Amino acid sequence: MDLYEYQARELLEEQNIPAPKAIFAQNSHEVAEAADKLGYPCVIKAQVKIGHRGQAGGVKLAHNRDEAILLAESILPMTIHGHKVNGVLVAEAKNILHEYYVSISVDRTSRDYDVLATANGGTEVEEIAREHPEAVKRLHIDALGDFDEAAAVDMSNSIGFYHADVHQAADILLKMWRCFKDNDATLVEINPLAKIGDPDDESSKSLCALDAKISLDDNAAFRHDGWTRFADSIEADPYETKAREHGLHYVHLHGEVGVIGNGAGLVMSSLDAVSGAGEEQGTGIKPANFLDIGGGASAAVMCDSLEIVLSDPQVESVFVNVYGGITSCEQVAKGILEALDKLNAAKPIVVRFDGNAAAEGLSILAQAENPNLHVAKTMEEAAQKAARFAADAKENN
Repeated sequence: MDLYEYQARELLEEQNIPAPKAIFAQNSHEVAEAADKLGYPCVIKAQVKIGHRGQAGGVKLAHNRDEAILLAESILPMTIHGHKVNGVLVAEAKNILHEYYVSISVDRTSRDYDVLATANGGTEVEEIAREHPEAVKRLHIDALGDFDEAAAVDMSNSIGFYHADVHQAADILLKMWRCFKDNDATLVEINPLAKIGDPDDESSKSLCALDAKISLDDNAAFRHDGWTRFADSIEADPYETKAREHGLHYVHLHGEVGVIGNGAGLVMSSLDAVSGAGEEQGTGIKPANFLDIGGGASAAVMCDSLEIVLSDPQVESVFVNVYGGITSCEQVAKGILEALDKLNAAKPIVVRFDGNAAAEGLSILAQAENPNLHVAKTMEEAAQKAARFAADAKENN
């Protein structure tokens, strides 16, 4: 579960991590009241669960009440990279002396936790890591380990907090760690963590979290009252809602190839293969979704999955990638045919089977003699075919 900035701030404030005073508002009247209360200048920040708000015009500085209202009225109707703005955060403006990036996240590759930091904050950390890898410091914490004061001080020294108080930086890192652990988070990010104050008054300088991004582990919701306080007021994605009703793990993306697989790792690899095929072919084709049918999926589960994916108008082709273990490829094949009969769908479906009952599954598909069904021997071949079908369909539309 990704949080809006104003929600992430709640969790930081519970750990006493310093941040500018801010008020969430959902209309221009509330914005005017908030701005008057906080004082001017103030920052009007679009609330969306995606980055690059500033570049899209979703973060503006207001110098008076009228300007705050006008800016809010221009931001509130916006859709940023496909995400409808859900209110604005009116925040105190601060005099920024330097910006840092700090985050704590789950590293699924190394199966531990990562503390990541750089003195070059305010921009995408991926860009910094690519252009100046020496500037990014990383500390791995064992899954059963802890992050203590000594480690936090060492990390602060290695980052280059020469612009700020190292012990205050270490204290913030420790509080971020507590926020991360106490809330079963997968990501706690502050960007920028800013040194603020009067450049001529040393006593006025301090560190402050100007923006925050937090993601929570949905699997831990039962330990936190289902995180009802973070319920989204924006209407939920209809495809994700329908998938949830069927007990499916689905994430709606914005590409053209529907992706269905069994197991999160296999589905992620399939998404990468589709993106890679789109780049290689020069078409820019991307995955339209992440859908994990899990282990032991029945024909009915496969049918439900295809129905959800094919109901998305942006989907031009579907890539089904199943490695049979508990899951029987024979049952998956029956589900595919059941869905095609039910939906009367005409979009190409590329299937790659391996493992349990793969030969039986492929035989069932071959006997159907459906011109929209295509098989591939490898994941890469299937991704190439699905991407090519999607590109051709877009070109002909």
